[in-house]
Amino acid sequence: MSIKVVCPHCGKVNKIPKKESYSKAICGHCKESLLNQKPLEVNKEELLHILVNSDIPVMVDFWAPWCGPCRQMAPAFEEASRELSLKVQCLKVNTEEHPDLGALYGIRSIPTLIIFKGTKEVERISGAMSASRLVSWAKQFL
Repeated sequence: MSIKVVCPHCGKVNKIPKKESYSKAICGHCKESLLNQKPLEVNKEELLHILVNSDIPVMVDFWAPWCGPCRQMAPAFEEASRELSLKVQCLKVNTEEHPDLGALYGIRSIPTLIIFKGTKEVERISGAMSASRLVSWAKQFL
């Protein structure tokens, strides 16, 4: 069985074997690692491209640079992203730079995290969380 994942470097869709864990996975197009170590900052087009083309759940952190809890949670979100690599794609949307996305998804407070499967929102939660809480929350959608 294989899964489709979007390369965090070039945006191309890759089909890879579905495994419990990955020691390495390389993009067939740009030859960069698919093991994304950091959450990817995305705009509307990139977000929609990933949602449409990814077989793994996508966890999106809607945040803003002036938000204290958002900045506090950033290292935890990065840690969760490393732990969830190729199981859950972790993305960040800066609602200051992309207010259209905040409006589209009805973001009323930040940080707000949304889990998507395909283009469908599965669940959302607001407020800063620890890395372990982020990971356990996301894993229930695998």
